[in-house]
Amino acid sequence: MTLLAKMSLKFMILKKNKYLITLLICFSFGVFNKVLSQNIDKIVGIVGDKIVLKSDVEIQVRQLTAQGSPEEGLPCNLFEELMLQKLLLSQAEVDSVLVTEDEIEGELGQRINYFVGLFGGDQDQLEAYYNKSILQIKDEFREQIQEQLLSRRMQQQVVNSVKVTPAEVKHFFETLPADSLPFYDAEVEMSQIVIMAEVSEEQKKIATDELKKLKQRIIDGEDFATLAVVYSDDSGSATNGGDLGYMSRGELVNEFAAAAFNLENGEVSDIVETEFGLHLIQMVERRGEKANLRHILLRPEITSFDLEKAKAKLNDVRNKILTDSITFNQAVDKYSTDEQTKNNAGNIVNPQTGSATFLLEELDDFLKPVVDTLQLNQVSKPFTFKKERDGSIGYRIIKINRLSKAHQANLNDDYERIKAAAESKKQQAALEDWIAKKAPDTYIFVDDNFIDCAQSKKWISN
Repeated sequence: MTLLAKMSLKFMILKKNKYLITLLICFSFGVFNKVLSQNIDKIVGIVGDKIVLKSDVEIQVRQLTAQGSPEEGLPCNLFEELMLQKLLLSQAEVDSVLVTEDEIEGELGQRINYFVGLFGGDQDQLEAYYNKSILQIKDEFREQIQEQLLSRRMQQQVVNSVKVTPAEVKHFFETLPADSLPFYDAEVEMSQIVIMAEVSEEQKKIATDELKKLKQRIIDGEDFATLAVVYSDDSGSATNGGDLGYMSRGELVNEFAAAAFNLENGEVSDIVETEFGLHLIQMVERRGEKANLRHILLRPEITSFDLEKAKAKLNDVRNKILTDSITFNQAVDKYSTDEQTKNNAGNIVNPQTGSATFLLEELDDFLKPVVDTLQLNQVSKPFTFKKERDGSIGYRIIKINRLSKAHQANLNDDYERIKAAAESKKQQAALEDWIAKKAPDTYIFVDDNFIDCAQSKKWISN
């Protein structure tokens, strides 16, 4: 059985399984290779013409234990995952399964961005640490990423058609041992309507005039970075002279990117308006598709009058809902100014899990007191709302879509969770059946280092 097949049923209900998860999250840029390079590497597994190296296993063991995973049984589990990946990869070649260059480049870009983030968003520091350019790093790991994507796609072809019926979900739940059923804390699901306060033309003109004066001072010889420190409302970059580091077009909002990438080195833009406010942008240096940029941001002031207008408008929307003049979902579509939730029927997504469910203890200090006063399907009164993305403020109302007390898992309250677990188990069985059919027709070798792993028996028997 694979690592995932050995997980407890309790965990399966808590979180839907992901096959090959260890393979897809591990992406070393050499830090572990430096340690392992002192040892002589060897082949510990072969599937068809695909090999598994001892270092492949050891690198991932070190990465996962460094992230807090228990080391007991981990080498065997990871060896099993790597052997499975190689079988999937071998079969992908037989079945002519393909991934595009755009998919490979996109995956590489996500991994690079993650590691740049570990260096404080400074691409130069990443390149200096590994003594390689970003292009060289990408080239070094392009084949590895391609293999992972091919394996994942092949696996999707094997399991994606596997679904469960309501009867199968019920049978799965009824066969679970009572002591394996998880206990869920109180949870809530909510949707919202947001109306942000609109900046008055008067306040926008004040900020515009201020930026015009700052640009003239720059033209007259004052330092852009010094003025950014003193005047910019972007606290994240102001202390660094407004420096945003090297950014690609895709990392910037459209209006900002269009203006920035039309500048020559040292040139300063006209005033640019975005959702964040008003900007002056300076091109420091252009490197291919990336540019080192500085900016000065001024956010026009939201007055108490602007806030009261937003609150009054939202109160009017709430009254229409309460008198059945309009449904909550219709009001979301017609009035809400928060694009993120508006395009999701107003549903608020838990940023920690990506689902619509929140534990009550996860609610912030603004939401929790409101939720505590509401019953199922009730709509709150307007209360203040601040967007983390740009710092803008307004008002919102929320509706409780689901509210559960702390309880042990049951079919009525937790059907979707149980369905996901049942489907995951059935997909795992389909994958095991697929391995049993394909492995006998494939050359398999398992080194003595892993011959005693319980998971290796199916490989050895073939």
